[in-house]
Amino acid sequence: MSKHVKIGVFIPNGAQTLDTACADVLGVMSKEYLSLDPSRPAHITALAPDMTFSYITTPAQGREIPLTSGLVIKATHDYTEAEVAPGKLDIVVVPGPDLPVELDEGGLRWLREQSEAPGVDVLCICTGIFVCGAAGIVDGKQASGPRGLQDMINKRFPRIKLVGGKHRWVQDGNFWASGGITNGNDLMAAYARASSKHWPPSIVEIGLRLTDVGDRGQFYEESTS
Repeated sequence: MSKHVKIGVFIPNGAQTLDTACADVLGVMSKEYLSLDPSRPAHITALAPDMTFSYITTPAQGREIPLTSGLVIKATHDYTEAEVAPGKLDIVVVPGPDLPVELDEGGLRWLREQSEAPGVDVLCICTGIFVCGAAGIVDGKQASGPRGLQDMINKRFPRIKLVGGKHRWVQDGNFWASGGITNGNDLMAAYARASSKHWPPSIVEIGLRLTDVGDRGQFYEESTS
């Protein structure tokens, strides 16, 4: 089980705030966060891994990354830096940008090399499918993406096996994709539950109770919301 989980959030051109925030579903499963509650038994907190989050963009974007609703966050790295080189991270989260989006070829190559590095999982949120599709990492794989954009995605990336009309999230190997916006929370819950290499089940369930997510099923028909 991991003692230290390294998560990179890749935002080359800005993103939806709610898409980006779903990474915090994993963040509350860290030893750093759980130790903030002095009433929690120390032996429980000790089960959680240390976690590091890196917010990664392109050299051209600069350190300030615009999100929706006027929020701006500061990048910790651009993709050329050694600390976030392919294979140095455990998880890469790709939040969805506004469309249309112009993509940096170097960033797409970085994302492709991350997806090919042993042990690295890529978690794609909402319109992040356009970034991952452009990087070529979804060819031949199942993916969801926003329900209302299935035709657009299919025309742009015909080699993707789209299941977004029914699936809130889907996994294909080391690639996970969610539907629109808050379905990213559902994906994070499912990913954490499937990732005993990073978190013990007890820590996952504590985190999901704290964030109040993880109850909706994989398929839209399982819930009206």
